[in-house]
Amino acid sequence: MAATFDVVILSADRQLYSGQSISVVAPGISGSFGVLRGHVPMVTALQTGELVITDEDENIKRFAISGGFIEITAEKTLVLADSAELAENIDIERARRAHERALERLNTGEHEINIERARLSMLRALNRMKIVEKNM
Repeated sequence: MAATFDVVILSADRQLYSGQSISVVAPGISGSFGVLRGHVPMVTALQTGELVITDEDENIKRFAISGGFIEITAEKTLVLADSAELAENIDIERARRAHERALERLNTGEHEINIERARLSMLRALNRMKIVEKNM
């Protein structure tokens, strides 16, 4: 059996995961990286993307996250996500509607819209749809 370590995922309003894991793959701001037991301690920012946990039974859990931080210590890995959803809990139709709304805002050409906010909304929706597809 592979060596395990504690992993906790927290969002602003709840704890999404707590358990023993074999590995974590996270979307760091400089690119994705993996964590195994004994990883060097570090803290880094996360970007919108997929967080993948392989639990102690070798089950894969996929989360759509939108930013935050990850802290890795000798004892555990703590993910503090701005927002996070387990793949199986994502409402794909809601994600599609959010993507369509963001595209509409970007394509209006109006100066009043916040282009960066619309772009980030589109990226979050695309991320959620991609993760649902991978989880099927």
